[in-house]
Amino acid sequence: MVMRRSVARVVSALIVPAICTAAIAYFGYFTIWGGRGLMALAAAQAKLAAEQQEYASLRGARERLERQIRLLRRGDADTVQEVRREQMLGAENGEIFVPRKP
Repeated sequence: MVMRRSVARVVSALIVPAICTAAIAYFGYFTIWGGRGLMALAAAQAKLAAEQQEYASLRGARERLERQIRLLRRGDADTVQEVRREQMLGAENGEIFVPRKP
């Protein structure tokens, strides 16, 4: 009888710490390896860095095109001649040119 009471006391005394330990382990696992945990954060930051680099290169290309469009709209002779030479493989008056394949 005394043995049962002491076992029951030990078990009842260990129930709350066991539940707390299980809850801490559960939330700790998902904090590190969960869908929105620290590992996912590192992957998202790496992807963000790659996307920002691509965005910067696209933005630079867009700025160059906008500058060229502004010059073409103003009728800048050098820019018009440059575009004409790019499209006609550098042909001048009286020269024969072969168009590039798209």
